[in-house]
Amino acid sequence: MNSKMWVDQFPIMMRNVIDACKKHHTKLVFFDNTYMYAQNETPLTEESEFAPVGQKGKVRAEITTMLLDEMAANNLEAVICRAPEFYGPGKTQSITNAIIFDNIKQGKKLKVFISDATLRTLIWTPDASKAMALIGNTPNAFNQTWHLPCDDNRLTYEQLIALSSKIYGKQFSYTVVPKITFKIGGVFKTQMKELQELLPRYKSDNIFVSTKFKNRFPDFSVTTYQEGIERIKNGQ
Repeated sequence: MNSKMWVDQFPIMMRNVIDACKKHHTKLVFFDNTYMYAQNETPLTEESEFAPVGQKGKVRAEITTMLLDEMAANNLEAVICRAPEFYGPGKTQSITNAIIFDNIKQGKKLKVFISDATLRTLIWTPDASKAMALIGNTPNAFNQTWHLPCDDNRLTYEQLIALSSKIYGKQFSYTVVPKITFKIGGVFKTQMKELQELLPRYKSDNIFVSTKFKNRFPDFSVTTYQEGIERIKNGQ
């Protein structure tokens, strides 16, 4: 969560990776996120325009566009695999894991950013890994962008916590953290300042559409939220 580091280093890293792939005639499978998309309720598909908010979103748009331009010019064989916010087992690093599942594990009160009533699209981290590997080993999937598969039964954070309470057999309470808290906290804490550009995505429904992948790979089994939370509970 260091915007300056992203801006200073990510474009250099991407250029070096692209140049290395071109030099050695190596295929590139690029794992991307959604920071470059508009942070509103409009459903997101592979054709959605980039409308980044803040430095992190802009640099993600820059490096992805860098790769798309090379792909369009047939300078290298590449594929983009894009995923929304993670949730998952083990050391999965994501906002949802940090404010919900890690706090459950540590016996702390749960937190929700901005709103508990907007729909979230989350991807189970092992699903993201397996789907990326599948795409990377499918020759005719290259030179495209793919949204990695998610459970379409999207939940609000209120519903996600209610489902977690049912699975754990314990009623979990939570606090909704308002935007003003981040503004005040950002004066004193760098992490809270860095989070502010991501907050609009929690104000609106987040509808990440992965229909293209599901149509192309119909046998891929997408982990449901019920299954995922049960695996987190069981330490799987």
